[in-house]
Amino acid sequence: MEEKLKILFLCTGNSCRSQMAEGWVRHLKGDMLDVYSAGIETHGLNPNAVKVMSEVGVDISGHKSKHLDEFIDQEFDAVITVCDHANETCPFFPGAKKRIHVGFEDPPKKAEELERKGASKEEQLECYRTVRDEIKTFVETLPESLLLNGSES
Repeated sequence: MEEKLKILFLCTGNSCRSQMAEGWVRHLKGDMLDVYSAGIETHGLNPNAVKVMSEVGVDISGHKSKHLDEFIDQEFDAVITVCDHANETCPFFPGAKKRIHVGFEDPPKKAEELERKGASKEEQLECYRTVRDEIKTFVETLPESLLLNGSES
């Protein structure tokens, strides 16, 4: 049996996008990939991310928001930034064989904008669902896309 590839999803607060990515990998690719997620900061687990993932049968309610420092001394086959801020703030990760950026819109920020415009809670959840589905589409390309993308560290 081949050894699993070890990947880390990195986001600003490890509350939403990186948590969804970790959840999708565990659900869809857990037999091939050893997955973790972290943030440049820790913002706690976003309840709307938990809700929309549960809608598709993926339980991330037991996840916790983790800081990048917890993983800084570990080696990863790939570190994947899922937001522009993390990509710009963390251009170098010492233990990464490869670094990849796949940016996704920030659902909490988008939901806030929609709320200011008078959108219902259901309309606000739609931006979470959209990003959830985009992340799933990306995860479905793993691990093959790791071989094609990213820069060597």
